Amino acid sequence: MDCPGTYRGHLQGVCCNRQGDVYWSFTDRLVKTDTEGEILAAVDAPSHQGDLCYHDGKLYVAVNLGQFNKPAGEADSWVFVYDAETLAEIAKHQVPEVVHGAGGIDFHGGHFFVVGGLPPGTDENYAYQYDTDFKFVQRHVIASGYTLMGIQTAAFHDGHWWFGCYGKPAELLRTSSDFKDVKRWPYDAALGIVGVGPGKFLIGRGTHSKEGHTGRLVPAIVDEASGLKDIR
Repeated sequence: MDCPGTYRGHLQGVCCNRQGDVYWSFTDRLVKTDTEGEILAAVDAPSHQGDLCYHDGKLYVAVNLGQFNKPAGEADSWVFVYDAETLAEIAKHQVPEVVHGAGGIDFHGGHFFVVGGLPPGTDENYAYQYDTDFKFVQRHVIASGYTLMGIQTAAFHDGHWWFGCYGKPAELLRTSSDFKDVKRWPYDAALGIVGVGPGKFLIGRGTHSKEGHTGRLVPAIVDEASGLKDIR
């Protein structure tokens, strides 16, 4: 599935609601499409809108209005909340504990989990847990080793956490539900990852030209050798 149009910013994340509508984050513009790829709603939003998740009729987006991948004190991390029907902004919550810049989010077990940037030389990633009022609960350490600019996308699916990371090549992390048993593969899910069925995912991809950035979804399945594998 392709998202119609071109955009100033590249694709940062995707998620779906229960009807199968798709939400796309393009850094400074949010887009909602139906299952056929027709645009249902679109709004501009402050940069940097990152990965996003759907929960209970609302869209939650990890946002950093400051610097990414810097020492603590230079990020300005938030979660913006939008009406999932209209994409109207309805709330925003500061998440200052995400000290290197909020970039990804998902909901699991009654809590939100936010991931984000990472300064060079840091040999572990972090997931920050919040309740539904965005009161901080705890920081979880992910013993992944350094990943370029931290973690970009997050999804809880099939009893595991899945994280997309930049890199050459881009990398995929998988952990247990408590962020242990870390696996790492060369696979690109850095622009979006959505679990859609047992062993099945939709993965965000994009292109860039002089006209701007595009977004699309490709199907993938679990593969023990490579974590996930695109299917055509």
